[in-house]
Amino acid sequence: MAKQAIHTKDAPAAIGTYSQAIRAGNTIYLSGQIPLDPKSMQLVTGDTRAEIARVFDNLAAVAAAAGASLDNAVRITVYLTDLKNFALVNEVMAEYFKEPYPARAAIGVAALPRGAAVEVDAVLVV
Repeated sequence: MAKQAIHTKDAPAAIGTYSQAIRAGNTIYLSGQIPLDPKSMQLVTGDTRAEIARVFDNLAAVAAAAGASLDNAVRITVYLTDLKNFALVNEVMAEYFKEPYPARAAIGVAALPRGAAVEVDAVLVV
């Protein structure tokens, strides 16, 4: 099965040796996104809700570049440096996803790239 890299300028450029997403058949694997503004490549900071929304905006942009949307998400993984923000993630997710919601895991981590407080990755099926 051939794989295809997905790239868009509407989401932050990869900051390492990875693609924003890879399509393999009907499945699109979105790399983790942190709250980087795609234009400035700086972290959105100061408001946790805005940080979480930026992450989902970035994921939505990559999904769109692949010809899909977050409606195609079947699984997401949320990484948080402080699990007290989990309820806020749920609130913001409700603005980006509708039922049936994707399967999900939430993991507390010690640190994330660039000092981010949240990172989310996704798997889409089209």
